[in-house]
Amino acid sequence: MDIQQLTLEMHRFVTAKGWYEPDSPRPQTPKNLAASLSIEAAEVLEHFQWAETPADLRALEGELADVTLYLLQLASVCRIDLEKAVMDKLSLNYTRQWDQPPVDR
Repeated sequence: MDIQQLTLEMHRFVTAKGWYEPDSPRPQTPKNLAASLSIEAAEVLEHFQWAETPADLRALEGELADVTLYLLQLASVCRIDLEKAVMDKLSLNYTRQWDQPPVDR
């Protein structure tokens, strides 16, 4: 399944829940989606709060899926071609230089 198919499935779910309706208690605005994305990303971080590896991979999997779904929806609602954006960013990053950490001598 590719990004476009995942996005369609995400829209099918959100539509089925009625969250795109004008009177929805969960308005799917860019601001709300960005906030939800950030909250879900923090929930990913919780799995690593006191450990280098997560104790529950299934729970981490669910949080990563939540992050992905909000990212797909935010990009779609903002009319951003996420595949193109990722490829453009990778192309830019190939031209960038990051400082290396200092070497202890």
